[in-house]
Amino acid sequence: MEVENRIQRYETYKDSGVEWLGEIPEHWKIKPGFTVLSESKEKNTGFIEKTVLSLSYGNVVIKPEEKLTGLVPESFETYQLVKSGDIIIRPTDLQNDKTSLRTGLAKDNGIITSAYINLRVNGKNSNSFYHYYLHTIDINKVIYGLGSGLRQNISFNDFKRFPFPFPPLKEQTAIAQFLDDKTTKIDQAIAIKEQQINLLKERKQILIHKAVTRGLDDTVKLKDSGVEWIGAIPEHWEVKKLKYILKNKLKYGANESGIEYDIDLPRYVRITDFGTDGKLNEENKLSLSWKNGGDYLLKDGDILFARSGATVGKTYQFKKSMSVENDYCFAGYLIKAEANEEIILSDFLYLFTNSELFNKWKDSIFIKATIENIGADKYAQLPVILPSIIKQKEILLKYEADNKKIETAISLKQQEIEKLKEYKSSLINSVVTGKVRVC
Repeated sequence: MEVENRIQRYETYKDSGVEWLGEIPEHWKIKPGFTVLSESKEKNTGFIEKTVLSLSYGNVVIKPEEKLTGLVPESFETYQLVKSGDIIIRPTDLQNDKTSLRTGLAKDNGIITSAYINLRVNGKNSNSFYHYYLHTIDINKVIYGLGSGLRQNISFNDFKRFPFPFPPLKEQTAIAQFLDDKTTKIDQAIAIKEQQINLLKERKQILIHKAVTRGLDDTVKLKDSGVEWIGAIPEHWEVKKLKYILKNKLKYGANESGIEYDIDLPRYVRITDFGTDGKLNEENKLSLSWKNGGDYLLKDGDILFARSGATVGKTYQFKKSMSVENDYCFAGYLIKAEANEEIILSDFLYLFTNSELFNKWKDSIFIKATIENIGADKYAQLPVILPSIIKQKEILLKYEADNKKIETAISLKQQEIEKLKEYKSSLINSVVTGKVRVC
């Protein structure tokens, strides 16, 4: 970005008296929050407003009608009125959630649940400037020093004596306009890179689909698979139900909630432990209370299927090489499949469960069920495409080489996005606290 070349420091500074804020420009003041902000608790009595708002990723957005299911319209009278320019804060659960963005500036009139704090800037001050200030105390984690109670909830009382910088209105406005312009450009650059990542992910899905339905030869002669949603497959390939290509029957996991993590006990794998990178999350680990793990120990290459809830159908392949613990077990709402590697390689089966074909099969199951649930009996009937073992090995080698290039490209784009986000945060912090001058 080019903005650094035009940014200068103010001529003189003074100690703000606030440790984390440090020095501020000499002519700025520090005032307590109640002189800058007030809390609005005006209810939507009489359905004054019908536009429902929500806070999402640091933005106050209009909630789509399809996401209002389950809400009784009469309850909207208890929602609080929001005016364009109000600052919305999510005040709950600071102790357990230190990653979400908690503040946002409303750009529309509407209503929002009373679970949020609705702050309104007093007098002739810039809503946008104080939005950026509250945003910076959020991203710098200063906000987590506020709050009370077991789950660290905050209220307007926490802001009444909180220190707020108070530049002249002309500077507030100029700073807000500068940040609006620069952050918009940064966000646009991020959006382009996110779109590029999505295109790379689509390319990966095309790669997977080709691997499990055609293999390496684009000119191979095809035959009807006998399964409508699979379509044609190479003439020497087969389709078999999952239950016929496993070493043992599909198995449900241990039916207990797990205990505090203990390195001397088997780690207890749950659906929430499945990471997006194919690895297990290392946060909030649990153990199984049984020393030997019973019949629920995982072996290298075992594949776990989620059987219910929002993650139904999600799969994870256990790799012992990724582990640091001695043993792993799996939870009761997961189902274990152990590939018979004389028929199908675990890696090929896992690849198949990450294909669009697998998603089509899941969709066909859900059409017939009122509740999204796939038990072992249904998974057992999953039709799986089967090349020969030799072909599977060749396909996997080619796929892994091509996929590595895609994953590398995605990783580079993600790193670029993180750098842009860090720059955006640093820019907002530097400008809104007066460390650099933009007007």
